[in-house]
Amino acid sequence: MAAGLIAGLVLGLLAATTQQPLLVAGARALRPVGTLFLNLLSMVVIPLVAAALFTGIAGLGDVRKVGRLGIRTLGFFWATTLAAILIGFACAALLLPLGTLSPDAQAGLRAAVADSGAVRHAAEQVPLGARFLIDLVPANPLRAAVEGALLPLVVAVTIFAAAATTLPEAKRRALTEPAEAITEALIRIVHWVLVLAPVGIFALVAPAVAQFGWSLVRAMGAFLLAVILGITLFVGGVLLPAVVIGTRLSLRRFLSASLDSMLMGFSTTSSLATLPTMLAAAEDLKISRTVAGFVLPLGASINRSGSALFQVVAVLFAARLYGVPFGPPQMVQTAVAVFLASLTVASVPTGSVVSLAPAFAATGVPLAGLGVLMGLDRIPDMFRTMANVTGHLAGAAVIATGEGETLE
Repeated sequence: MAAGLIAGLVLGLLAATTQQPLLVAGARALRPVGTLFLNLLSMVVIPLVAAALFTGIAGLGDVRKVGRLGIRTLGFFWATTLAAILIGFACAALLLPLGTLSPDAQAGLRAAVADSGAVRHAAEQVPLGARFLIDLVPANPLRAAVEGALLPLVVAVTIFAAAATTLPEAKRRALTEPAEAITEALIRIVHWVLVLAPVGIFALVAPAVAQFGWSLVRAMGAFLLAVILGITLFVGGVLLPAVVIGTRLSLRRFLSASLDSMLMGFSTTSSLATLPTMLAAAEDLKISRTVAGFVLPLGASINRSGSALFQVVAVLFAARLYGVPFGPPQMVQTAVAVFLASLTVASVPTGSVVSLAPAFAATGVPLAGLGVLMGLDRIPDMFRTMANVTGHLAGAAVIATGEGETLE
């Protein structure tokens, strides 16, 4: 996977730098191969989420254990998200002043994206307030599955699985055994797909880098540096220490098992597409199917600590682009909006950018700034998804240890 990633970066940068027609055409021609690879992974995501989550919860055998595991899981996810928000503020304050635009540039930027209908349409899809709460419980779970609405599907499966824990042992096993078999079959498919992972990652990365090239890095400047520094500090200063302190695993062992998932998240920019490899990593670490089947699908749905860090930096970056004053009240509003937005990221296109609409509205930053961020999103998306994936696996390891499991 690392070889495919490096090869894709090299080909993409060569095409972007030289603009040699053969290289550019070759990089673009790889896009369908990358799409096919993502489709193969996405094909198993929805059934795998449903089967693994049901197996994990129903296998607990006691609805009280479901509540305990849920509290520990949400506690870990929310605590790391708050830490990520604080780190995002610090990195933004340190580095964003290096990239302030002139008033003329701010005016030109505002004029260029002010009429972006695509931005407005995307922002309208973000569930807010009461609508978000209502949409959590699907009127038709099958429809939610077909439409890829993962969070409502997770809620429906969780309720069904919690009910299954109250059944007599024989009836409960009649439900869990088929779900376990389905999960194992889907993971087998994932193993087959992963044989193609180096080629798939190469085909995903090369055309994206060829399209944006070094101009993307230059355009983002201090913003990109702040995001990367923040993600590095968050992973190295929060997530990895949590694994060392909260489990008996060595850092080397955890990273060895998690590296494929981290690279997959970095390349695909999708926690959902990475879920199958995360389940395989959890199996490698000897995390029980019960804990992994509960924590990882839930994490892929609502744990967006890396995205929260990115969003904080993005709001401050957009405020600087448009010259919007940003004091302590705006910082508090941003922190609250970003924390709540982390629950909606998975369900919309360009999720981490689009779900910034409430934070923009709360702080007075023009909504047009979302258009700028959408155009520059690919590289930060790689880093924040890698952080999200690391957070899912770190949470599973810490919670499994808290449940009395011995990891290896």
